[in-house]
Amino acid sequence: MGVSDNTRGLILAMASSAFIGSSFILKKKGLKRAADSGTRAGVGGYTYLLEPLWWAGMVLMIVGEVANFVAYVYAPAVLVTPLGALSIIISAILAHFMLKERLQKMGVLGCVSCIVGSVVIVIHAPQEHTPNSVQEIWALATQPAFLIYVAATLSAVLALILYFEPRYGQTNILVYLGICSLMGSLTVVSIKAIGIAIKLTLEGISQVAYPQTWFFLTVAAVCVITQLNYLNKALDTFNAAIVSPIYYVMFTTLTISASAIMFKDWSGQNASSIASEICGFITVLSGTIILHATREQEPATASGTITWYLSGDAMKGVEDEHFITLHHSDYFEH
Repeated sequence: MGVSDNTRGLILAMASSAFIGSSFILKKKGLKRAADSGTRAGVGGYTYLLEPLWWAGMVLMIVGEVANFVAYVYAPAVLVTPLGALSIIISAILAHFMLKERLQKMGVLGCVSCIVGSVVIVIHAPQEHTPNSVQEIWALATQPAFLIYVAATLSAVLALILYFEPRYGQTNILVYLGICSLMGSLTVVSIKAIGIAIKLTLEGISQVAYPQTWFFLTVAAVCVITQLNYLNKALDTFNAAIVSPIYYVMFTTLTISASAIMFKDWSGQNASSIASEICGFITVLSGTIILHATREQEPATASGTITWYLSGDAMKGVEDEHFITLHHSDYFEH
């Protein structure tokens, strides 16, 4: 008995989560080792590039992203995307044992919620019809319902970039993450189209000559660059513990919506199955938020410049004083 496409997608998505979750731990251990022997990455150091553990983490992350890419070829986004929460669980558990970052009781509840929600989604996930050509994918992408979604998405992105970012980008986290999530939903459907084209080409049905293949590739490249640019802005402006769960919720919701409209993931399913998937999805999101909210935060590292003068003579001008300046946090001892 052959393995179904959903099963292949499920296995690849779970493997992707395992690789990506493990990569965070290896990269962090590599960064800690590098900090012990040189300048920390947080203050501009690059000694981590000489650390084998950091590179091992990078390799695992690349393998995980490739596995996730292929998973979208075989399974619908409603199945693959929520399973990304498993990488958060794996990194939290490994951090508890390998990095001594304590996982609190509510964090365990968050992990359990993610697992339960994922199981519910897997059980009720729809079987997806795989298009037989890139032209068939193009027909799905140009249907009125999806064109309306694309127009609404691009309008919202332009409004966020041109109006809201200059005014509220530094104070409202939803501005940057809204841009990332909206563009991310278009990234996933484009990557799924490219993956299907590659699969068909490898099976002997070449899709290289079709202009639609290159159009999807161009859209994916533009969306990825935009998405990464604004995600970096969000991480640089706001606390990562806040960015991660909000981004996951917004990105996952919009991605599932875009895929359901374009590929008709829920077509043919009864109301009970759809309701079960939505409940499983909400359970995963709740578990993710609980897990992030209860994880221990690293103590802030002292950084920057501290300056003081010695004489304290009120009759002298500042230019006459003697100053001592510390430029690096490594000079501080507790």
